[in-house]
Amino acid sequence: MSSQTLTSNTPVLNVAVSRDPATDQLLETYAFQKPDEVESLLSENNAAFRLWRATPMSGRVEAYRRLSAILRERSESLAAVITAEMGKTLAAARAEVEKCATTIDWIASNGPAILADEPVATENDDQVHVSYLPIGSILAVMPWNFPLWQVIRASGPIMLSGNGFILKHAPNVMGSAYALQDAYESAGFPKGLFVNLLADNETVATVIEDDRVAAVTLTGSMRAGSAVSAIAGKALKKTLLELGGSDAFIVLADANIDLAVKAGVEARFQNAGQVCLAAKRFILEKPIAEEFTQKFIAAVKNLKVGDPLDPQNSVGPMARKDLRDELHNQVERTLAAGATLLLGGKKVEGRGNFYEPTILGEVSPGMAAFDEETFGPVAAITLADNIEHAIELANTSDYGLGGNLWTADISRAQRIARRLETGGVFINGFSATNARIPVGGVKKSGYGRELSHFGLREFTNAQAVWAKKVD
Repeated sequence: MSSQTLTSNTPVLNVAVSRDPATDQLLETYAFQKPDEVESLLSENNAAFRLWRATPMSGRVEAYRRLSAILRERSESLAAVITAEMGKTLAAARAEVEKCATTIDWIASNGPAILADEPVATENDDQVHVSYLPIGSILAVMPWNFPLWQVIRASGPIMLSGNGFILKHAPNVMGSAYALQDAYESAGFPKGLFVNLLADNETVATVIEDDRVAAVTLTGSMRAGSAVSAIAGKALKKTLLELGGSDAFIVLADANIDLAVKAGVEARFQNAGQVCLAAKRFILEKPIAEEFTQKFIAAVKNLKVGDPLDPQNSVGPMARKDLRDELHNQVERTLAAGATLLLGGKKVEGRGNFYEPTILGEVSPGMAAFDEETFGPVAAITLADNIEHAIELANTSDYGLGGNLWTADISRAQRIARRLETGGVFINGFSATNARIPVGGVKKSGYGRELSHFGLREFTNAQAVWAKKVD
């Protein structure tokens, strides 16, 4: 890790800055790696990959068991870093660390069977099987909103299958990035197998093109996904993209309104609304629109905004000032286009990047809060004349990450779900999940996560082997 003191003369394009979004306090600065450092990083990573590829699956699993234990041992310190860097409440940060450890446990327990050779029956006596083999090192461009979980979700399956991992994390959460690298190395993974790339966009493009990088995965904006996939496509390398979302939260006339309101508040305002899969567009069938809206407003008023270290607070700051400014601009443009302000709509004065939990009414297609992804604590309410109109409104979006549907008629809901243009639909809330369930997007919300098994096979070479019987 390379760090330096940030002064007024420091060119900001050459450093990553970690700043507490609740207090504006500068936490740390990290100098971008120089060309010779990037070359050394790639060489070390490539050597570690070759060593790791030859490691038996049992040895990889043992390392994963040690990693999950280390994550739990360091839970408090890791959670503190998350909260300090991006403003998530401390309780939510602790939950994120535990989710990472649980995921590693699941991968260690289930991954070997998923990656095992699969025999294929043939019409003769040939012996045929499919092997899932590593392809190399994967460059992962990851976001700041879940600074550990997003990385574990990618690195966990990628590395168990024998690949190396190069992390290009968001510049404002490099403390989390290096803490995770240290956890991997402390667990006994080969040094250099999990490495942090800290560089500008031009250098990242060069790394994508490098022969030592086999593929790229990115979680982020449509703009970033388009840029990365263009470079990778030119180099004929596989990409996996999870991009933005503007998920619809559809409430039909026969829904349980109290349950829908409770779930809607959590689905929109957790992590200060900074979640790709969050409910953002609330589409209400007219007969229940007034009841839902009034109860929703009352529930959101009870959310406490403030210091994320205070357990009484449920909404912390937004991660950066520029993100808050962008969100406020979307709110103002939506109101100027004819929407109504039902709650909030202002930046919180004083230190930090706090924004009032906001509800906008009478939002329609063509308005910013309907057409764009609002990555912050803002909910947009739209009325639907009937079920067909609700489906039409839900599908009137460039995004297709996920969706929510509330109704007492499960059979009808399942039919409606097939008509929603999303990668997933949650009927009457989130049920227990399983890592075998695919989580992916359609349209401009990305591609590549359509497969199941938590991505364990997504970056492997599915090699078919035919062995013909010889007399």
